[in-house]
Amino acid sequence: MLELRRVNAGYGNIQVLHQIDLIINSGEIITLIGANGAGKSTTLMAISGIVPVRSGKILFEGEPVHKLSPDKLVAMGICQVPEGRHIFPQLTVQENLDMGSFLRTDREGIKEDLDYVFSLFPILAERRNQDGGTLSGGEQQMLAMSRALMARPKLLLLDEPSMGLAPLMIKQIFEIVKKINKDHNTTIFLVEQNANQALHIADRGYVIENGKITISDSAENLLQNQDIQKAYLGI
Repeated sequence: MLELRRVNAGYGNIQVLHQIDLIINSGEIITLIGANGAGKSTTLMAISGIVPVRSGKILFEGEPVHKLSPDKLVAMGICQVPEGRHIFPQLTVQENLDMGSFLRTDREGIKEDLDYVFSLFPILAERRNQDGGTLSGGEQQMLAMSRALMARPKLLLLDEPSMGLAPLMIKQIFEIVKKINKDHNTTIFLVEQNANQALHIADRGYVIENGKITISDSAENLLQNQDIQKAYLGI
């Protein structure tokens, strides 16, 4: 579904990503793990069209997309839940969800997806008329994920969904990620500081260090890798 070929990207004079090669197949959950500042979020933002690709290619369903604007990528089926959630705090829960479906015209499909996100996160249904900024951190994460789902993505990019959440909420968020993948065969690319949790739900994983992919393997093998255990799993 998605392929990065020797992608270089960065900010201003600073190059963050160096010759990134990465493949995501349809229906997979793939996780990208690495230390703070390794280039995880930059990888997602390059895919989303937020950070320009300096050289290399990004292909989505076989088509080059690295020169397209973020709104065109959303229309094609690539949606990102950014680190820090970035909901619209002065809009209600319902209005935030409406923004997620902004590019769509299929009213029946929009209603189906609204019912679906409310089934995933019943608390949002209860608070649909409440301003997003008044929700707890966990509820805002639910809203950010739901807003992305309202665009009916083929590929869902999740950037640190567990950041700042209580352990019980983290467990719930990861269970929901698995359910989204299973229910609609939504392909998921997960960037996550909590490498242990991420690898337990992923099919495969990549390790990024200093802007370079250093390891690629099945999630199961990465969990058993002693270097990964020492560096990222606290074992």
